[in-house]
Amino acid sequence: MNTLVINKEDLRHNIEQIKSYANKSGKDDKGNPVKIIAVVKSNAYGLGLVEYTKFLIDNGISFFAVSTVDEAIKLRKAGIESEILMLSSTAIEEEVRMLIENNIIITIGSKEDIEIVDRIGKEKKEKIRAHLKIDTGFGRYGFIYNKTDEIIEAIKTSKNINIEATYTHFSISFFNEKYTKLQFERFIQVIEILRLNEIDTGMLHVCNSSAFLKYPNMHLNAVRIGSAFLGRLSFQNSIGLKKIGYLEAEVAEIKDLPKNFNIGYSNTYKTKKPTKVAIVSCGYMNGINVVNNKDMFRTIDKLRYIVRDTKDFFKKQAIYVKIGNYNCKVLGRIGTYHITCDITNKKIKIGDKVLIQVNPKFVDSNIRREYR
Repeated sequence: MNTLVINKEDLRHNIEQIKSYANKSGKDDKGNPVKIIAVVKSNAYGLGLVEYTKFLIDNGISFFAVSTVDEAIKLRKAGIESEILMLSSTAIEEEVRMLIENNIIITIGSKEDIEIVDRIGKEKKEKIRAHLKIDTGFGRYGFIYNKTDEIIEAIKTSKNINIEATYTHFSISFFNEKYTKLQFERFIQVIEILRLNEIDTGMLHVCNSSAFLKYPNMHLNAVRIGSAFLGRLSFQNSIGLKKIGYLEAEVAEIKDLPKNFNIGYSNTYKTKKPTKVAIVSCGYMNGINVVNNKDMFRTIDKLRYIVRDTKDFFKKQAIYVKIGNYNCKVLGRIGTYHITCDITNKKIKIGDKVLIQVNPKFVDSNIRREYR
């Protein structure tokens, strides 16, 4: 049975490093420590939504953010009472009602959002908690930054919404400093205009994990941390974060192959001599050799990596897994659910544990998660 193993001590280390780095950036403009909003979307980046969130709570994190209604409701059904922000705005009334009924903080990013939330607030005779989203150049959720008149009118006509925070999302903070600074400047300009029009913008947050590490001057009142907790970023981190998550499998079969024998699809590898191999029942669908493309937060179709693997086979560095005390080279192409490892002259037997470095968010959700 395959298991995604999460080392609790390493994860705890990352949490403490991130908290310490946030504290070093100083106090916000109100004299308060910078708040950490833990982003637990996409099944908590593969670590298991509920268990991971509870682990963060046990280690001093009290504010969370999700991307879907299902994620938010799942946390509430698990008995988690912490503050939860819905990062995706929605003008679908059924979804808005479900979020409000479960005490989820709404994101409002359009006049349609505001109209629905305000109407529901009037029905309930209460102010609905919300964060205002500004689109500074991502082209997704939020009011477009240069339409401040529209933002002001929509907010001032609403009577039943309590804007507790205002935020934006950087599109390329891991790579492009110039554009990130432009987005930040656009955001600050919007905030200044809103405040001049007597709109309370509340807590401000713009930094995702990459921006949090690269631009401490942009921390403002709060930061949104997702992949940094896992220590998995597209650039070298400066605060000693450890990579979280590895796949544990077992040797399922051992066989001796003759010289000039093909291994794997497309015949991309042929043995150069008699070779003893171990077959391990895990592959692309378990996240092996699936990489995060420039820190984009989406699950890329794993078939794409099969194509890439074929084209780049002779260019890529060798892939190794650990079986017992041995580092064993993976031979041939990685299959959907199988890999073949060279164990020539190594004392390895069926059932031996195999440890494989993987990015947890690419590991099939059906694989068991275990915190150790």
